[in-house]
Amino acid sequence: MHPTLDFRPGPIAAAIEADRAAAVRATTGLFARDASVWSADASVQHKINDRLGWLSSPDLMAKSCDRLLAFADGVRRDGFTDVVLLGMGGSSLAPEVLRAIVGAAAGAPRFHVLDSTDPAAVVAASTDPKHSLYIVASKSGTTIEPNSMAAYFRKRLEDAQVPSWASHFVAITDEGTELAARARADKYRDLFINPSDIGGRYSALSFFGMVPAALMGQNIRAIVASGQAMLAAAQQPSGDVSSNPAAMLGLALGASSKAGRDKLTLIVPPRLEPFGLWIEQLIAESTGKHGKGVVPIAGEPLTAAYGDDRIFVRISAPGASAPDIAAHETAPVASIALDAAEDLGAEFVRWEIATAVAGALLDINPFDEPNVQQAKDATRKILDEFIKTGSLPSVQGTQVGGVTLNLSTAARHALGGSGEKSFLKLLAPGDYLGLLAYVGPDPSLADALRTFRAAVLNRTSAATMFGYGPRYLHSTGQLHKGGPNTGVFVLVSASPDHDIRIPSQPFSFGTLELAQALGDFASLDASRRRALHIHLPSPDASMLTHVFDALLKALP
Repeated sequence: MHPTLDFRPGPIAAAIEADRAAAVRATTGLFARDASVWSADASVQHKINDRLGWLSSPDLMAKSCDRLLAFADGVRRDGFTDVVLLGMGGSSLAPEVLRAIVGAAAGAPRFHVLDSTDPAAVVAASTDPKHSLYIVASKSGTTIEPNSMAAYFRKRLEDAQVPSWASHFVAITDEGTELAARARADKYRDLFINPSDIGGRYSALSFFGMVPAALMGQNIRAIVASGQAMLAAAQQPSGDVSSNPAAMLGLALGASSKAGRDKLTLIVPPRLEPFGLWIEQLIAESTGKHGKGVVPIAGEPLTAAYGDDRIFVRISAPGASAPDIAAHETAPVASIALDAAEDLGAEFVRWEIATAVAGALLDINPFDEPNVQQAKDATRKILDEFIKTGSLPSVQGTQVGGVTLNLSTAARHALGGSGEKSFLKLLAPGDYLGLLAYVGPDPSLADALRTFRAAVLNRTSAATMFGYGPRYLHSTGQLHKGGPNTGVFVLVSASPDHDIRIPSQPFSFGTLELAQALGDFASLDASRRRALHIHLPSPDASMLTHVFDALLKALP
């Protein structure tokens, strides 16, 4: 593989030189599977060694292509017109990237990704059950979201009197999980056992990514081969990291963060925006811990004024060039060019290696996620209380036109006597806005959120992140609680207009979604994060815009 990374360090040239030797050591250690690169603790090293299977996964997928293609041929032959992936985080983002960028071949089933518990999102993914195949994707096999979705779609198949509902289900999981046992007991159409030493966010070139790619009729041999080529290029022995297309990116990310430029800003054309979301979850969950981290900024609108806390990465593809901006003249910038859509295989591997190298430079373990469980536990506590009492805790706070505003303890203390409407004044140089939305696929709501994000960027020059809940809980949520305490969070939730019962559960999708929002706000509060919870009585874009306008009005 020819080098496809151009990096201009600009003001951090000295920081790059200072960490160059460490990046070489980290790269050498990675391919030697030497966990001491990231930790001197023997117990941590053992856990890291159990998370390096992604280095072997491209070779495993190359050997599995015949099986994957035969499986996909059988699905098409049996007349399935739609495939619905039920997943969260890394289990769903890589397939979404492949769907959006590589696309489906002629004659392949339509491919849908459901990674939301919002009732409106569940309805939007409810295709004709008689001709739909459902993929339950979960590494642990116990993740509440895909299991709830699976129960819902099984009920739809049963209600439609589809013979042998299980023949419409496929599972992707680790060996020994409850999901694997259930798939075998119920006789699912197929079961793909993924290597257990691959973490979810490093699973793009494993069965989690390649089963969906095969179903979409993509050239999986080319995708996997490009990943193998990047692996080969990245492990070529060399004392000069500049010639390494993956390690050099890792050096750029790690050194930039240590130098105070910890906002990795991705500049991509619209066609590649889904890939930016995949990079975001990989970087945030891997590096955001112990008060450190690279803060990935994806999908942000361009602006005329950026702070000096940024590093830029421009990604282009044939016919889709990344826009240039004036800030590139003075800021560190890396440029990456894809030769073809199938080069995504190489890019998955490049960014995985870069993330591992950056983790070593930051002295953190990039393969664990110590704070993700925090929000899950908070949600479980709220749901347990709901099961006992029949109701969720009410959203406390100030009422503004029927909308409830609630500040975290840290935000309340930081604001002193000022009220909720002054919340955005907390954004200081080096901070970032985290806009977190537990709402469905409503274009008017999406537009209100996008407009607010752009307004905050233009008014404050602060970097802005955006994530839909509960999806972000499995990725960027790690950074929010475990990374540097520079996030200022606006969390939005809404009571649904129409709710959906979850079969076999004493709560609905709407109840689960709100419990997740409340649980995450409680986790942000416990982590001493500055946060504002906005709860709408219904998913009404005009009400949300009214609140956003009030927040913006308080800015100087």
